[in-house]
Amino acid sequence: METIAQRKLLSALCHGAIFFSSTIVSIGIPIAVFLISDDPVVKDNAKESLNFHINLYIAGIIFGLLVFVAIGIPLLVLLWIISLIMPIIGIVRVIENENIPYRYPFIYHFL
Repeated sequence: METIAQRKLLSALCHGAIFFSSTIVSIGIPIAVFLISDDPVVKDNAKESLNFHINLYIAGIIFGLLVFVAIGIPLLVLLWIISLIMPIIGIVRVIENENIPYRYPFIYHFL
């Protein structure tokens, strides 16, 4: 089992990975943490981060297609705001209480 500091760091890294880039790196970090870590709380945070990424990509594709109907641009702006705020909330929550994995609200859990 990892120490409390490692648990906080790895969990926060999983949720904050979305800020590194919007490409493979942001998904690769939670996958690497999931595969390397033996801590069940860190693994749950990594899975939740991956689920959030997948939901964002699916919503981005759908909202991008809706640009042609003129409702897509406001939805893409809203999605961008959500993609900034929700990971910050997740980072704060896992640092405050490292024993409970953070769960994003209103997302579909694929993993």
